[in-house]
Amino acid sequence: MPSPADNQQDDAVVARADKSAPVLIYDGDCGFCVYWARYWQKLTGGRVTYRPYQEAASEYPAIPPADFQRAVQFITPDGRRASAAEASFLTLSHASHRGLWLWLYRTLPGFAFLAERAYAITAAHRAGFFRISRLLWGNQPEPPRFELVSFLFLRGFGLIYLAAFLSFAVQAQGLIGSHGILPLSELIDAVAGNTGRQRFWLMPMVFWWSSSDLAIKAVCGAGVVLSLLLTCNILPRLALLLLYVLYLSLLYAGQTFMTFQWDTFLLEGGFAALILSCATVPGIWLLRWLLFRFMFMSGVVKLLSGDPNWWNLSALSYHFVTQPLPTPLAWYAAQLPEAALRYATAAVFVIELVLPFLIFFPRRLRFGAACGIALLQVCIVLTGNYNWFNLQTLWLCLPLFDDAALRTLLPRAMARRLAPVPPRPRRRRIAQATIGAVSLLVVLCSLVEMDMRFGGNPPRFAQAIDRFFEPLHIVSSYGLFAIMTTRRDEIIIEGSADGVEWRAYQFRYKPGELSRAPAWNIPHQPRLDWQMWFAALDDPRRLPWFWRLLQRLLENEPSVTALLRNNPFADKPPAFVRASFYDYRFSDRAAKANGLWWQRQSLGLYFPVVQLKAHDKQLQ
Repeated sequence: MPSPADNQQDDAVVARADKSAPVLIYDGDCGFCVYWARYWQKLTGGRVTYRPYQEAASEYPAIPPADFQRAVQFITPDGRRASAAEASFLTLSHASHRGLWLWLYRTLPGFAFLAERAYAITAAHRAGFFRISRLLWGNQPEPPRFELVSFLFLRGFGLIYLAAFLSFAVQAQGLIGSHGILPLSELIDAVAGNTGRQRFWLMPMVFWWSSSDLAIKAVCGAGVVLSLLLTCNILPRLALLLLYVLYLSLLYAGQTFMTFQWDTFLLEGGFAALILSCATVPGIWLLRWLLFRFMFMSGVVKLLSGDPNWWNLSALSYHFVTQPLPTPLAWYAAQLPEAALRYATAAVFVIELVLPFLIFFPRRLRFGAACGIALLQVCIVLTGNYNWFNLQTLWLCLPLFDDAALRTLLPRAMARRLAPVPPRPRRRRIAQATIGAVSLLVVLCSLVEMDMRFGGNPPRFAQAIDRFFEPLHIVSSYGLFAIMTTRRDEIIIEGSADGVEWRAYQFRYKPGELSRAPAWNIPHQPRLDWQMWFAALDDPRRLPWFWRLLQRLLENEPSVTALLRNNPFADKPPAFVRASFYDYRFSDRAAKANGLWWQRQSLGLYFPVVQLKAHDKQLQ
């Protein structure tokens, strides 16, 4: 096998008949060589000529026949030649975005030697690598194209944005309105008084100009309209930019009620979608990188937490009943045999810790990763209410496919109807450089977040960059269910007119009445119901929002009571409220047959009896 130095010596002038383009000469009797020559020809188009040496060797008498048999030969228009790995990289340098390999070959010490050794090993085992190639890339591989993938992804992402904005819109007044639990105007006044002009970067949101109820409705309404525009492919780039800005504003305005991972997940996905709308290849890779980080870190945090329930594979024995908002199917999943639940827990680790790495492998392994991840997400959707979270994760599997794969999956009529528009005109260098810089920034900040999640200490300059851009939430740290809760403590809020007879407030989705089946709410995110689940894990003295909730119930505030399933004091506000504490569990089969989905045991009071003061409407 020739070394890089040998290739340089071989760069002698060779007589050629056709001098219009470089030519790659390969072994036409080698299935592996023909396979990849045809693929590269599709990559490079007419910029390189491909010929088997069996018909071209006579035109190059200066090249020994043994050289043709040993390795591919790349001959330039001026007659200079290279062979083996260098010839391969020279060929790929004539394809779009494939010049990195040649640059590494010529620049990075040791890379050329390793590349030539790898080529020699491959050439010596062509038959085996031919079978592997067909297994991983298919019998007739096509250069990956993502116009159809991008088109469908952006349309579907518009629907995810639509679900998020609509979901918050129907709750916004009760949560952050002027008479809500945590009025936005109070946040604005407090932050403005403490941070001055820095507030515009520390909390970037449009509500600095107005925090009125009308402004909140306008932001939610604009988000709905822009989501529909994106879904209909009308001004998609502008829609994506404004959707990102508006949802970032809601993230800060929502305070405690917008601190969930799916909110930052949506923002980061939306930012990557914006990149995708401007540049397909960087956008596809950023979306794949996001899916990898989300899935892999979700598995890592379970192990790093040291929770024995994950290590001994018993976590799913508790999960279905203790998760925030189970679906009706969760009751049935909880009845599965213990051994089945342990196998399922092990499968979760395989999907979260192993399959994400296949995202960066050849297409068929990547397809396998997409199917495995999608299977996990479907199971979660069936047994737990996580709004659009799992739907977005499912949709992030789409960029793991390419246009050729989608055309085999979609009905022909639909594939033709969704045929993407012709490629966009070539962008100017400044636009390419900007997109490249922003993409590298996202990768850098995400690596910093991952390193710190592992307990590492990234370089100071990298941490400084990450902290500077942190308010924009273009990247976030992920990790779900690091600690598995093994019991379900529920807070039941009760009101009374006389302090003797107590009536319970029923929430729309969280457990309450024992005979009420768990409800479906996907893709809606009932934020108060979720906060009640977290409150049960915390000390109420550390939850100012919970006090405000009780105050609003004593006031019979309509925007807040509208967040509940029922208001037992619709005609007259209660004089007293309290919060009782219960240990909830799924009922057994016999009780379920009698219409009881839950059973519970009293744990005492979560929050003592309170009433409004006579004059200032504060709790006492």
